[in-house]
Amino acid sequence: MDQPDPTLPPEGTPLRRGWTTGACATAATRAALSALLGHGFPDPVAITLPGGQQPAFALAHERLGDGFAEAGIIKDAGDDPDVTHGALVIARVERRAAGTGISFHAGPGVGTVTLPGLPLAVGEPAINPVPRRLMTGVVEMLCTEAGLAPDIAITISVPGGEQLAEKTWNPRLGILGGLSILGTTGIVVPYSCAAWIHSIQRGIDVARALGLTHVIGATGDLSEKAALAHLGLPLVAAIDMGDFVGGMLKYLRAHPVERVTIAGGFGKLTKLAAGALDLHSSRSGVDLDMLATLARSLGGGPDLVDAIRYGKSANMALIAADSAGLGLADAVAGLAREKAQGVVGGKVVVDVLVVDRAGRIVGTSR
Repeated sequence: MDQPDPTLPPEGTPLRRGWTTGACATAATRAALSALLGHGFPDPVAITLPGGQQPAFALAHERLGDGFAEAGIIKDAGDDPDVTHGALVIARVERRAAGTGISFHAGPGVGTVTLPGLPLAVGEPAINPVPRRLMTGVVEMLCTEAGLAPDIAITISVPGGEQLAEKTWNPRLGILGGLSILGTTGIVVPYSCAAWIHSIQRGIDVARALGLTHVIGATGDLSEKAALAHLGLPLVAAIDMGDFVGGMLKYLRAHPVERVTIAGGFGKLTKLAAGALDLHSSRSGVDLDMLATLARSLGGGPDLVDAIRYGKSANMALIAADSAGLGLADAVAGLAREKAQGVVGGKVVVDVLVVDRAGRIVGTSR
């Protein structure tokens, strides 16, 4: 019997929501600017999120110097397995010359945009538009109350952020040197698909901006490596779609490239062949009846068909079919291509590669 995951709350317990790096950076900016303007460091410090929520954050870092102030907040991602959970987000604010306005800068651990296609220009610090708006609102409000022009430089840093960023999509999106300061609502929803799908979309945006006409959507690292080697494409063409093939295809329908190759294991692609667009084990299952019917259409005998129908896994079905000389992986790839093509529409050509557990391509849709 599987043991419960000790990192998760007991079954039936509501998952605790957390706060984005953007929300933390905004609260830190407010606390630092308050101190710079002579009002001390508010602790806790409250902000207003886009949805009207008003969370308060405890300060973990305070520093007041000649012409600058810093405040830091430890990010609490709630029950979400976020790589930035526990990271210290520091905002440094400094007065600048009259008329310079509000500017944003990347401190240690915050990345810089180096590729086109993202919502920020090349060369800009990876502080996304919504967090920028929230921080701008805080600065304008406090400066107006103080009777001052909002000529403030804001530098966001995350100690250790460069190492944490290696566990994110940032390197392949061309965001170098650290993390992105993210968030559209300010709230982290535990185990939400939204963050992954957002990364899929940004990966497609970057590929399009670079003029790539062919991208790969892979279910995992093994499939991605096999497809890249087979097709000779650069890493930036690889979209780590994971289980979210539907999310990738729907975005490609609205933002097309000429060709997409879907690469994945036999079990995952069997689910796509049956019409599933979310390939996670908890949200879709392998249809062994479909595989058995497919094997029979390929000339499989009754014993083989029954062995597949009443077998325990897609992998066992593939082994049995291969032993009988049936091209079951090719057939699944063909069906998966048809389902995917129906979702993405006619502007994008789809093909499919089936990759076995050794990283070999064992089936193709053409």
